Amino acid sequence: MLDLAEDKALSSRISFDNVEALWKILSPKKMELLQSMAGQRYLSIREIVRRIGRDVSAVHCDIQALADAGLVERNCERQARFPYDEIHVDFVLHWVG
Repeated sequence: MLDLAEDKALSSRISFDNVEALWKILSPKKMELLQSMAGQRYLSIREIVRRIGRDVSAVHCDIQALADAGLVERNCERQARFPYDEIHVDFVLHWVG
């Protein structure tokens, strides 16, 4: 489970089916992208690219994956926003053996 909190009173939760899905969405490149967007207004893809110095098409794909997962909001102008200041990840790994 992923807990995204703007403040203590408000929170959103996103669940993943397995740990592999979590790490696919929260890869190091996507985490860098989210960090550059944390708590900011809506940003264009080009502005995000400028901030993190990555390829436009790669950032576009990552933004789309993050939006599909519910981590990033998009507006009608195709700008993106990560409206949270932190991410709390909570999971249990259990192996049957």
